Amino acid sequence: MPVLLLNQEDWEILEGCPLLRHCSPALLDQITQEGRLEFFPTGATVYSPSHFCRCLGILLAGRLQVTKGTLTVSYLEPGDLFGAAALYTEAPEFVTTITARQSSRCLMLPQNSMDRLLAQDGPLRENYLRYLTGRIRFLSGRLQSLVQSGAEGKLARYLLANVREGQLTCAATDLARRLGLSRASLYRAFQSLEESGLISRHGKTISISDPAGLEGFL
Repeated sequence: MPVLLLNQEDWEILEGCPLLRHCSPALLDQITQEGRLEFFPTGATVYSPSHFCRCLGILLAGRLQVTKGTLTVSYLEPGDLFGAAALYTEAPEFVTTITARQSSRCLMLPQNSMDRLLAQDGPLRENYLRYLTGRIRFLSGRLQSLVQSGAEGKLARYLLANVREGQLTCAATDLARRLGLSRASLYRAFQSLEESGLISRHGKTISISDPAGLEGFL
């Protein structure tokens, strides 16, 4: 099979991807032989309930949005994985819709390739199990956020699930829509958490000042 033409940034993304962390250079080389590159223009559907493939995807460039109906589940950045829910199931439908919010490039690893790679490489197998465990915890938190009473609880849970390096940049209008809140309710929640010393805001950037306290708030 032809080797994928990856640039230096692609290799850096792969080496930092949670699935491939601490894996050998030989395994990365094998992945370039097993996988294929796919490109999705802005607005394109990557996966939907009726249109998907049994592949594990690694986002190399761009940004993807994961939705369930009208609910935004998450946004995927370079290095993030998707498609695990379709990999080892006979279900005829995929569980979410994945849309390219920016022009995106993905490395797709078919199920039969994942079978071989997981069977032969211990670190890869451990990383994949760790990833699945993390997804279970994340989705459990998302379910809790739907039933959490009060705007402060919804905001706190969302921030804990989505911040990167202690920060999240998001317009208030977009965040209110994701949480199913009015802008007024969102601003009251901001004020409550800020006055408690749990978060701080600078323009569109929200910083968690006290992660443990924010968890305790829930």
